[in-house]
Amino acid sequence: MDSPAYKTVLALGRFKVRKLQTGPTLDKGKEGASSPPCPPAPSMESSGRVNEGGSLSAPPDYATTMDVSPCYEFYAQSAPPGRVRKSRPSLEVLRNVEDGPGFPGAPDPGESKAKEGDEEDPDTESPEVEPVRFGWVTGVMIRCMLNIWGVILYLRLPWITAQAGIGLTWLIILMSAVVTTITGLSISAISTNGKVKAGGTYFLISRSLGPELGGSIGLLFSFANAVAVAMHVVGFAETVRDLLLEFDAVMTDPVNDIRIVGVITVTVLLGIALAGMEWEAKAQVVFFFVIMVSFINYFVGTLIPATEEKMSKGYFSYRGDIFLENIGPEWRGESGNFFGMFSIFFPSATGILAGANISGDLKDPAVAIPKGTLLAIFWTTLSYLAISATIGSCVVRDASGSLNDTLGSPNATDGCLGLGCGYGWNFTECAQAGACEYGLANNYQTMSMVSGFSPLITAGIFAATLSSALACLVSAPKVFQCLCQDKLYPVIGFFAKGYGKNKEPLRGYMLTFILAIAFILIAELNTIAPIISNFFLCSYALINFSCFHATITNSPGWRPSFRYFSKWSALFGAVVSVVIMFLLTWWAALIVVGIILVSLAYVSYKKPDVNWGSSVQAGTYSMALSYSVSLTQVEEHVKNFRPQCLVLTGPPSFRPALVDFVSGFTKGVSLMICGNVAGPQDTPGDSDSEEHVEWLNRRKVRSFYTLITAPDLRSGARSLMQVSGLGRLKPNTVVLGYKQNWQMDSPHNLENYVATIHDAFDGRAGVCVLRMKDGLDVSRTVRAYGEYRGWAGGGQMATDPWICLGRARPCHWGQGLGSEGGGLWVAAESWAHARPGEAMGHRPTPSLGVALPHLPRVPTGSSVKVLGADELTETHFQAQQKKRCVDVYWLFDDGGLTLLVPYLLSRRKRWSRCRVRVFVSGHLGSAEQQRQEIQLLLSKFRLGFSEVLVLPHVAWQPEESSLKEFEDLVAPFRLNEGQRSPEATEALRRETPWKVSDEDLRVYKKKSEQQVRLHEILQENSRNAALIVMSLPVVRKGACPSALYMAWLETLSRDLRPPVAFIRGNQQDALTFYCQ
Repeated sequence: MDSPAYKTVLALGRFKVRKLQTGPTLDKGKEGASSPPCPPAPSMESSGRVNEGGSLSAPPDYATTMDVSPCYEFYAQSAPPGRVRKSRPSLEVLRNVEDGPGFPGAPDPGESKAKEGDEEDPDTESPEVEPVRFGWVTGVMIRCMLNIWGVILYLRLPWITAQAGIGLTWLIILMSAVVTTITGLSISAISTNGKVKAGGTYFLISRSLGPELGGSIGLLFSFANAVAVAMHVVGFAETVRDLLLEFDAVMTDPVNDIRIVGVITVTVLLGIALAGMEWEAKAQVVFFFVIMVSFINYFVGTLIPATEEKMSKGYFSYRGDIFLENIGPEWRGESGNFFGMFSIFFPSATGILAGANISGDLKDPAVAIPKGTLLAIFWTTLSYLAISATIGSCVVRDASGSLNDTLGSPNATDGCLGLGCGYGWNFTECAQAGACEYGLANNYQTMSMVSGFSPLITAGIFAATLSSALACLVSAPKVFQCLCQDKLYPVIGFFAKGYGKNKEPLRGYMLTFILAIAFILIAELNTIAPIISNFFLCSYALINFSCFHATITNSPGWRPSFRYFSKWSALFGAVVSVVIMFLLTWWAALIVVGIILVSLAYVSYKKPDVNWGSSVQAGTYSMALSYSVSLTQVEEHVKNFRPQCLVLTGPPSFRPALVDFVSGFTKGVSLMICGNVAGPQDTPGDSDSEEHVEWLNRRKVRSFYTLITAPDLRSGARSLMQVSGLGRLKPNTVVLGYKQNWQMDSPHNLENYVATIHDAFDGRAGVCVLRMKDGLDVSRTVRAYGEYRGWAGGGQMATDPWICLGRARPCHWGQGLGSEGGGLWVAAESWAHARPGEAMGHRPTPSLGVALPHLPRVPTGSSVKVLGADELTETHFQAQQKKRCVDVYWLFDDGGLTLLVPYLLSRRKRWSRCRVRVFVSGHLGSAEQQRQEIQLLLSKFRLGFSEVLVLPHVAWQPEESSLKEFEDLVAPFRLNEGQRSPEATEALRRETPWKVSDEDLRVYKKKSEQQVRLHEILQENSRNAALIVMSLPVVRKGACPSALYMAWLETLSRDLRPPVAFIRGNQQDALTFYCQ
């Protein structure tokens, strides 16, 4: 049959020619008037049948598959306007053909699926209003140019030219241009590597370098923009103050007039910003037009012959000697040096980020930011160079402004100094007294004096300062709002709320307004400008470093469409920015670095739940891969031996004490892998593994987690031993929990457990077996309580029921467990097919050892979440051990692993106060000599163990009562060959290899008595120890029945209050006292 999207036009045997339908295939009431963006998934109904292998017997065409064509909406996080989001079919839907599209809970690939954060259905009664978006000209280029053409251009560039000269002023401009151009290239690369959202510079850095550095720069950049508002407003207020002085209309005094005008101005600008981005953009266009007119007015003014009034103020039109005089520097005042001038000028170059800061309001940030930013840098750099050169060729440095300072005759130059003498003017008196009010070095309004019509320059100053102030007033709240929405820092979340169709940060506007007023009250432009230079330079450094770091990590996700950048130029830009920071004001640079380090440390400690695919993550992977490969070329040496542990924990939260014990001596030292062997009927998904890893992280355990499916513990553990690890990072020690129920469990499980220990030795690995008095598996001790998750009303059940054990109140998915004890999620199918009595919980299940409550029958195939102890549950190995003893029974030399583990534990703070006692076996006659020999050996090992006790009475005969207890322990596992023939006995032994024969008891009589005697010694010496570490008995493989071996371990560790760790190395050196 034909698919809804395709029509068969020709059929030749098994082959069909199909034509794509051009009209809409779905009901317009669902998808709107336009056709869907990608072909919908056809129905699974077809003439073909499903074979046993899962393939369809029908021809492989579009009608017999759930596959869909590639579609933009499958990769987008939100749907385009007018559509709701679609999702691609999952592997379960594609592969589970028997369930078909009607499988409960399975997503239909052709069905629209709305998610949180997506746009609402356009057919609703009140559709969301489309926010205002800007192109690259009005949104980026004009905005950046206006922000660069700020107060510095009109009010400080002529003064900087007088101080540094035309040559060094050009150098300052070009240095700034180099830094900003390199930064512009880096911004262009980062902004074209994926869809850019709101947040501007903070968004670019945080999504590239991660939340640690991104959060720091978000705080600094928001603050710098708020201070920049004050800088530009103070520049505007200075111009107004000068006008008031000119017309003798001073309100109070010059300084307070700046403050009054500044506060009034920033209040008006706040009103424009609150009116919305659309009004703000219109205001910026008006400002741009005014500045263009003022530039034309200035350049025309330089061509007009000088009047007598202008000459008195130092303007003589274009003169070659004035150009030559002004080409060199003439430093004056406290800030009269190159870097002092650079620190005052550089804030004018910081406007390159004005467009990127409103990235959320751009139509296409990936196109607008590179194009607009780079063109803005080019045109503004040309304008700065041109103005510096022209005004330095027309105006002398000092002039009195008095019409009476003319020379009597052009040739009467006696006693006259300066270039003005050649043009008939004598400015010597005011120049020598430092009282000149005009000239490049004295008059901030020189451009206004030179221009053809001075009010136009004043209008240009107003437009430049107000536009820059307005741009910064808009940028600071938007960047800060994005930072607050990411919830990296406490308290500031109050400012994350947005209002209106553009989600305007009104609360952020008010905060920026308050900060701006605070700095406006300083009322000194030359003081405010250097403050923000370091903040912007730090931002530039991090932007360039982001680009460099993303490039060198070789991440496949770094694919910027903007190609005109180099990682080395980005690194150069980052280094130069940092160097300039310290050359400008070193103390301010230290403050900035300190703020970054403090905020970085805070975010690193809190570890916010964000995943942005940053280059730091890519770099971590690249470094780990590189070091892992390099490690394979490093030869092993006993000095670098570390116990790299494969811990057979099952679900780690089931055995928290075992996890904490191994973590105590591997954290920060060596490799730890938690291995889980699942049965073939279990189908745990990726989410289960992630939850186990999260549990380990919350418990601050540095461990990997791996899961393997196997028919039994032994085969699964053997596979884990063979495949776990990477290169040299492979386990060399296998850690197991002691099998508490070995006497009640099936003989097959008993055999597998002991065989797992032998398999570890076969793999040349050490073995550690930990026993706790109350057991390790917390799921065995919690009270059982069962409840379904997801029951719907009317008795209908959701598609993913769960069963929860171990809580006295209903369990909820994702809810943390309190101090009441661990909870446990168990597989529903483990009793779904059991006998009626077992399924209803009338008897303990073999896997849990706990009576299940009365539960309804669980459908098969349901998912399982395994959750045991809460991450806050404290075990013995997490408690402070105070001044107790760690008793090490080093009875057999295994290479030193039995000593190394307690040494590593003793380096932990909670174990550091414990006394380590080493017990060794010996003979009564040579006990003292042997004690001194072991003490010497321990001192050369430098372990800090000085207390050695020799046990000469290990070989003594144990008490009869103790022997009787051992015999009773072994009795249920006796072979009881009796009067059987040797052939029958041998056949019985082959059928039941775990059973203990009379011959086994005879052969291992001495060893069995030794274990019984050791138990008596343990009870006598170590009853109150914090931990007992003992050499694990080793026997020939296949020679000792598993029941007898477990009886030895049971005898050794029975009725002991402290934990007992049986350890046996692989008989190779783990310790050495040589230095090579």
